[in-house]
Amino acid sequence: MPRTPEPLPEGWPRISSALFYDDAAAAIDWLEQAFGFTTRLRVEDGGGGIVHSELELGGGVVMVASAREGGRSPRALGGANTQSLFVYVDDVDAHCARARAHGAQIVSPPSNRDYDAWEDRIYEALDCESHRWWFGQRMRTGS
Repeated sequence: MPRTPEPLPEGWPRISSALFYDDAAAAIDWLEQAFGFTTRLRVEDGGGGIVHSELELGGGVVMVASAREGGRSPRALGGANTQSLFVYVDDVDAHCARARAHGAQIVSPPSNRDYDAWEDRIYEALDCESHRWWFGQRMRTGS
């Protein structure tokens, strides 16, 4: 008999991601300014590092912590991609302009991508420590 899944913790999506930064405190500030996240929890250690934080954007949650054993920033790895994140936003062009104004490296500017069953407008950016982000806006559903 299948096991009934446990209910989700209040305020949490089904899946979320964790990112590690060399300077997590600065990264949290940057993610708020450039990408529009809001911080709902921030736990610091005694030395100014971030043990755990939770940042929200449109119902999604990203956890951010200081780089440590088991987690490294792309900056510490010579820019190697450690993961990519995809986030839907309401206005991808305005979001891109905001990110660019706050120093995001825009890898590919907003462009429409037709996937037959839907069309998204997407751009790709690197954050302050070279984590790779994709932001999209649904333009059309159906073929």
